[in-house]
Amino acid sequence: MLNRRRFLLNAGAASLAAPLASMMLSRAGTAFAAEAGKPGEPGWRAFEVTTRVDLADAEGAAQLWLPVIQSAEGYQKASAPKWSTAADSARLAQDPTYAAGILHVNWSGEASPSVEMKQIVSTRDRDASQGLKATADELALELQPTPSMPTDGIVKATAMKIVGDRTRPEDRARAIYDWVVDNTFRDAKVQGCGSGNVRQMLETGYFGGKCADISSLFVALSRAAGIPARDVFGIRVADSGTFKCIGKSGDISKAQHCRAEIYLEPQGWVPVDPADVRKVVLEEKLPLDNPAVQAFRAKSFGNWEMNWVGFNSARDIVLPGGHEREDFLMYPCALTKWGTPDCLNPATFAYSITSREITA
Repeated sequence: MLNRRRFLLNAGAASLAAPLASMMLSRAGTAFAAEAGKPGEPGWRAFEVTTRVDLADAEGAAQLWLPVIQSAEGYQKASAPKWSTAADSARLAQDPTYAAGILHVNWSGEASPSVEMKQIVSTRDRDASQGLKATADELALELQPTPSMPTDGIVKATAMKIVGDRTRPEDRARAIYDWVVDNTFRDAKVQGCGSGNVRQMLETGYFGGKCADISSLFVALSRAAGIPARDVFGIRVADSGTFKCIGKSGDISKAQHCRAEIYLEPQGWVPVDPADVRKVVLEEKLPLDNPAVQAFRAKSFGNWEMNWVGFNSARDIVLPGGHEREDFLMYPCALTKWGTPDCLNPATFAYSITSREITA
């Protein structure tokens, strides 16, 4: 007999998908695409992404929050997720500020709490010509400071120093991009994707970090210079056609990656990725002035290779159920009687994420 508390959501479950009708990445359209993952469409690739979480040592009530892949107009189409769990409740939700899609799971006292979530997503390479527009309210939001990403004080002063007497937003954005690429470096010792603590980076003068640090620095400086900007948190799902180090397939449990967007007229949202430029320099052991790196650097202002999928652009959010986070939701997040397990430590928080390309 089927356990009455076991839930399985399919893509047609409109009653659960409806709260996610607002887009998180472009916030224009629906959160899920009806034909996501349909193979054979010219220029598109389809992937099945599976997340498995096991909270074997939870001992009592526990909660879990999983970031959900959502659609983004023009370059990413995600189906509604399907999941299975013996939890007391499992539901799709979104945070009210950024419309980030989240699977929220609650257990009251399972012996071995676990959940598996699957999604189909299709992607195509993105460039600035795809013309993703934004509302006035959305642009206002992406100019605001957050607790972990301020735009005043040393952030504002640094941004103004970088842009100088430039007045065109695109010129200002390119100056900030070049400054970030030239002055930061990828620090392999930093755990995960980093913390994105912009003020600390500027106050200490230590510009080493990972993608969340480098992207957040670019976003904060852009906002301080009057350019709407945002991080986009996601995960790599396939090997790269450019450099080996910026791709991952199969087991992608540690393949999370943060990118950035800026809003320019008349283009709309423009994709940017300064962090991967610094990753290529470190992991491919190439100097910044190497011709291949310089070509990649130029392309990374205005293009994303879509061997990666985006979850959300949320900063400093309150998760469903009232759990606060002063950073971002790119990894699975849990709360047990022991507190919040370290999502970067498999010994205390066992989960796996896998990607499989769908070709037929």
